[in-house]
Amino acid sequence: MKSDVYLIEVKTNDLEARRESLQKLLEKISPFKDYKKDEFIPVKLTIGDSQCVYNIHPELVKTIVSEIKKSKAKPFLFDTNVIYKGERLNAVDHLTLAQSKGFGHAKVGAPFIIADGAFGQDGKEYAIDSDYIKKIKIPSFIGFMDNLLVLSHATGHILSGYAGAIKNVGMGMVSKPTKQVQHSSLKPHVMNKKCAACGCCIKICPAQAISFKEKKAFVDQAKCLGCGECLPACKFDAIFINWSEDHDIFAKRLIDVAGFILSKFKNKFFMTFGFDITKECDCISTKDEKIFSENIGILASKDPIAIDKAIVDLINKDKDVFKKTGLLDTHKTMFEYGCKKGLGNIDYNLIKI
Repeated sequence: MKSDVYLIEVKTNDLEARRESLQKLLEKISPFKDYKKDEFIPVKLTIGDSQCVYNIHPELVKTIVSEIKKSKAKPFLFDTNVIYKGERLNAVDHLTLAQSKGFGHAKVGAPFIIADGAFGQDGKEYAIDSDYIKKIKIPSFIGFMDNLLVLSHATGHILSGYAGAIKNVGMGMVSKPTKQVQHSSLKPHVMNKKCAACGCCIKICPAQAISFKEKKAFVDQAKCLGCGECLPACKFDAIFINWSEDHDIFAKRLIDVAGFILSKFKNKFFMTFGFDITKECDCISTKDEKIFSENIGILASKDPIAIDKAIVDLINKDKDVFKKTGLLDTHKTMFEYGCKKGLGNIDYNLIKI
């Protein structure tokens, strides 16, 4: 059976027009009508790093929070810390960044918490039924609440090709140790002939796994996290990863982790904002990042596979924009494997509002 995916088209960059379209969508589909009084509602989103300007706007989040509060429920925003250098590496800097970007309680009407603790190590460990990852650590509140709302900004991604609802859950709702394991098969190497010894990869490496060896950058495989931060940092195409095998493993780990997390919630709802769709994700994009798709609008669904597949189809239309832009097609593996594992449906009904 096909899954329903709702779409309200919004082509403009005008914030108020986007907010009005969001309000119209919420009123039409009433996704929060079953939330109960005083029930905690976790709202997953990412605010992007400090240089990102294309993340979901706090005014849109405020609109959603206000709509949830009509049911007398208690929404809270949350994210987890990242494994690479930046202002989301620990909870103190992460919360400071959230405040500065307009995601404070006074602006959006709900508290923002870092769900995996001060340094990203907090959580509960589980063994999961997967051929690709055996143990995961996730925030301890997971399993104690019935509802989950996932807000995603549609972007490209250096590893997963497309980043949306699945990645927002599978990578964004785990503690740091699991993030590191998920990346562990993606270990970069340096091509000496291309290396200019500029040192950019050394500066950005969060694990201090890169150093100079015989006047060329060298990656210590034992220390490397596999986060891929050195790839965009290198301007000479000297960093190499064996994508032919490893990116599919990465995709399947994302699916297995996302599937386990989502199984802990009775009711899941996903909203994806197809505005300002950048080639790189919000973790590393800047104001100068390439926009590789026109604005599409806002999508909503109970199915994470269907909503991700729908927006990829809308981006591609009659041509494979991801391939043309040089992005990997890892998302295809995610969709096929996710459908096989029962996480959602590839087939969907696109219902325009």
